[in-house]
Amino acid sequence: MAAGPSIDALGQFRLATSLGPIGAAVNFTNANLMMVLTAALVLALFGYGMRARAIIPGRTQAAAEMGYEFVARLCQDIIGDGWKPFFPFVFTLFFFILFGNLVGLFPYFFAFTSHIAVTAALAVIVFGLSIIVGLVKHKLHFFTYFMPAGAPKLLAPVLVPIEILTFLSRPVSLSIRLFANIVAGHVLWEVFAGFMLIVAAALGVIGIAAGVIPLAINVVLVGFELLVAGLQAYVFAVLTCLYLHDAVHLH
Repeated sequence: MAAGPSIDALGQFRLATSLGPIGAAVNFTNANLMMVLTAALVLALFGYGMRARAIIPGRTQAAAEMGYEFVARLCQDIIGDGWKPFFPFVFTLFFFILFGNLVGLFPYFFAFTSHIAVTAALAVIVFGLSIIVGLVKHKLHFFTYFMPAGAPKLLAPVLVPIEILTFLSRPVSLSIRLFANIVAGHVLWEVFAGFMLIVAAALGVIGIAAGVIPLAINVVLVGFELLVAGLQAYVFAVLTCLYLHDAVHLH
């Protein structure tokens, strides 16, 4: 008796070498390939979009300008005074994550933001940068950040460890939030798509009719995944700006 279709919801997250023998030799995986593709798409959008520099922008230039202004306003509003040096970093981070999330939605492509190693690396970079900025700008005075201003000194033995633990949890929460949301969305997508095929294969004509329900859910999930792709990039950028704000201005 032939086995029916099964659901392998986690199979889509497996790493595999790309570019044939050359990729295998240097361990160049599908995640690396998608990162290169994502970087190329971001460069293409802003390089090609801003090439005309027209007073009345076309669609591509308008999209590029809107993206630039959106991130610039985000940095200015959250970081405050001294935001300009950090704008290129936040801008690159936001669009790298956004395009990475969106590319992962296409069939046969790979969502590299679904791997904790990638999101943790991005979070550690943000965390390390905030510490370096704080130490360079405030030197040893930076450590007063762990004692809330105006708090009684008698509470220091309690407040300081809590503040340190909260500070050290930043890269953990930053990386897990992005990783977990992308994985959860893709797993749901895969499960409902597989369930639709299983129902259709098991029940024939009746199953095809019943498969309309998971198909409709999948259509809704596509819109939800698009929302999550943009929202998670936005949240990552906002938290990055907040951490840089704390490094620049302390409390």
